[in-house]
Amino acid sequence: MNSETQNSAADERPPFVHPTADVEDGARIGAGTKVWHLAHVRSSAVVGDDCVIGRNVYLDANAVVGSRVKIQNNVSVYQGVTIEDEVFVGPCVVFTNDLRPRAQNPDWTITPTLIRRGASIGANATLVCGTEIGEFAMIAAGSVVTKDVQPYQLVAGNPARPKGWVDEKGEIVSRDPERRP
Repeated sequence: MNSETQNSAADERPPFVHPTADVEDGARIGAGTKVWHLAHVRSSAVVGDDCVIGRNVYLDANAVVGSRVKIQNNVSVYQGVTIEDEVFVGPCVVFTNDLRPRAQNPDWTITPTLIRRGASIGANATLVCGTEIGEFAMIAAGSVVTKDVQPYQLVAGNPARPKGWVDEKGEIVSRDPERRP
């Protein structure tokens, strides 16, 4: 880990990087962040302060992870994915960045995905690129998200559909998918 992967001089808490993790030169890891076993953080990836990057997590070049984010085991965060502060990403969540994947496509462009502050994504959910997940939204485990999710909205299923509304603590406050309380 070189000086770019170290935290700023203003905060003396160094990040912890497990010896089996691979943090490439040029990656930026924030103060107090923990990067665990077999994780791979590519150059130009940015990770904020006080995050937990679980076992076997892959953070691609130019991926952006905010502060106080928890990414559970076996998640790949590809280029074009931006995760804001205080987001929970459950184990085996799948992000994509290509709307029309082909093994050979010289015209390929990244389709961005944005996860807003405080959102929670359950285990094994898949997020199709080009979607925005609103603040404090909750995506149920196993869901396939193909459309934007509103702030505080609870979605579930394949494809994910509105099932109600949650508060900032994740408590369900309404089961009426049409009206936000």
